Amino acid sequence: MKNKKFRFGYNHGDRNGIFILILILILGIAFNYFSLNIDHRNSDFTFSNLKTDSLQKIVDSLKKEQSLAKKRKIYPFNPNFITKYKGYTLGMSESEIERLHAFRDKDQWINSKADFQKVTQVSDEWMTKYQDYFKFPDWVIEARSKNQSKSNSNSKLSYAEKIDLNKATASELTSVSGIGEVLSERIIKYRYRIGGFSDIIQLKDVYGLKSDVIKKLENKFALKTPKPIKVVNINEAEVLDISELPYFDYEMARKIVNFVKLREGIADFEELSKIEGFPAYKLDRIQLYLTIEE
Repeated sequence: MKNKKFRFGYNHGDRNGIFILILILILGIAFNYFSLNIDHRNSDFTFSNLKTDSLQKIVDSLKKEQSLAKKRKIYPFNPNFITKYKGYTLGMSESEIERLHAFRDKDQWINSKADFQKVTQVSDEWMTKYQDYFKFPDWVIEARSKNQSKSNSNSKLSYAEKIDLNKATASELTSVSGIGEVLSERIIKYRYRIGGFSDIIQLKDVYGLKSDVIKKLENKFALKTPKPIKVVNINEAEVLDISELPYFDYEMARKIVNFVKLREGIADFEELSKIEGFPAYKLDRIQLYLTIEE
């Protein structure tokens, strides 16, 4: 008997075969889809983990380096032999290190702190932080000491030979050991702000200028054209009179006047230190502008 034909000319067996083939194709496509999706997820997960691990290692390394830098003790060193790595750990810029190496390549030696700053052009702040760690050979120190004592005894400048502090240029100021470009600019800016120095003691008001450097400066500079000061009697001064002085704002001037009036006058400048916020450490300069009269 002939097999019974269904519509479209396919018998029952043909339709079963086609159905099974379609089912196999669907299952194959589904398997590939899920397989690729899982592999993609796994690869994304693996890449993400690797990326996270790499970043974490970098962060840990930086933290470790920072921690070591804080704990690293600085030992005395000869500045002539600063390597690139040593310079980097000391906070020197690449150009500053290159200037030092270019100078040494000429077989020249740095024999003082001033020489080092002049050659490398490091900042005053850098010198303040690291210059105490400089260690020169004993023969350099002995030679420098002899030259300095000889220089002090033979080359003391007379008053006429000294430069007027109120007319000194930045380059003239940097000739003093311990004064670089930053400090020389600060001196000139402060001089301009107060209209000229009235007394050399006012150099104390220049930020970063140390007392030993001021002494060195006095060996080369003198105040030949001091700014005239109109001295104010503090027992009769008004708020406006005090507020015009370099060391006081209007609020402090008001406090001073009220303090003096409540006591019906003062007999000693030390009494002013009882005023809250009064800059007692500047009293030696303040007295240039104030006087006490009954």
